[in-house]
Amino acid sequence: MKINPFIFLLVIFFCHSIYAKKITPSEYIETYKADAVKEMNRSGVPASITLAQGMLESGYGNSELAKNANNHFGIKCHVKWDGLKTYHDDDEKQECFRKYDSPIESYRDHSLFLAERKRYSFLFELRKTDYKGWAKGLQQAGYATSKTYSKKLIELVKNYSLDQYDTKKPKKKSKFKKDNFNLKPSLNTFEQNFIKYVVVQDGQSLNDIAEKYDVWLWEILKYNECNSDRILSSGEKIYLQPKRKKGAQNYHVVIEGDSMYTISQLYGIKLKNLYKLNRMSLGSEPYIGQKLNLRKKIKFN
Repeated sequence: MKINPFIFLLVIFFCHSIYAKKITPSEYIETYKADAVKEMNRSGVPASITLAQGMLESGYGNSELAKNANNHFGIKCHVKWDGLKTYHDDDEKQECFRKYDSPIESYRDHSLFLAERKRYSFLFELRKTDYKGWAKGLQQAGYATSKTYSKKLIELVKNYSLDQYDTKKPKKKSKFKKDNFNLKPSLNTFEQNFIKYVVVQDGQSLNDIAEKYDVWLWEILKYNECNSDRILSSGEKIYLQPKRKKGAQNYHVVIEGDSMYTISQLYGIKLKNLYKLNRMSLGSEPYIGQKLNLRKKIKFN
């Protein structure tokens, strides 16, 4: 009896698909733990959380989305995504998901996804070792619709001791040291209110500054309280460290063109603290000639 070669190959492929060895949790951790630690030291997302989310969202790397699109975190396309795409049934039929050339790209995009969105910004105030806080915060911010999402992440961290990776340090030292902020001598930096900053040059973007000074974009956005699509003006200050709660000077007299944000940038004061010091409601603006306190909360007569 003559066997059709095409049918034979089809049967072989079908059998291989059924009996193909699935990735175990231990194998997944061993494969991606280094990437999770690397992303933690670059972005601030705990390695335990990255691994737990990757394991949960991708079924330890065995899901169709992970195998066919290298998407380990179930990240959907969203409005601004202009990369590769794939479509799967999820909350709705044929939803758009991001597709990557490799799992490492998925890990990198996961960090950026969390770092560049305001709804997750409060998480970066937590310690890297506070995986429970991160897990609960992700659920609170709406990362997933499951009501037990945080519980599942915490159980994965505990069951596989993933928190051991949250204290791992990078093998290579970063060009930009956060502990003492020693920048290259060739890069011009200045100081205001004991905070390092740079002066924007013509045509520079926030991405340009982040790349030049080897700082994550999410750090620039957080320190300067702005969005990634903000257009910079030549000569303005962009901080490379967090602004402070108080200014180095006692007060500022408002002139034409001033806003609460420009004043906060001028003196290196966090915007919300500038409002608190002057007992002003968030979003309101000062009038010309108004005397704004920069160090002590204004007193009512």
